[in-house]
Amino acid sequence: MMVKMMNTAITQQPDIYSALPDHVLSDYFRHAGDALAEEAMVLGAAIRHILIKGEHINNKNIILSLIQTLEVTDDIVHADVIRKTLEIVVGHTIDDI
Repeated sequence: MMVKMMNTAITQQPDIYSALPDHVLSDYFRHAGDALAEEAMVLGAAIRHILIKGEHINNKNIILSLIQTLEVTDDIVHADVIRKTLEIVVGHTIDDI
């Protein structure tokens, strides 16, 4: 069942990637394939959450959404996936000067 959900999520990811203004980040996830399937699902959920709130999709809002999700997650394994996703997004975020 989980594999089917991941395959479904992967086929839906291009819509999520097109919502990202950071092309380097979107390319990173596009080229990762199955290696980041769970992280792509977490990223997609964060993007949907931001859109539902009516906010702009940017790395700052993605980071805030991931932190909020991490704060309320009791599942240790899922928390690790969220942390890895957060590390990827932060790593692809240009510092404000």
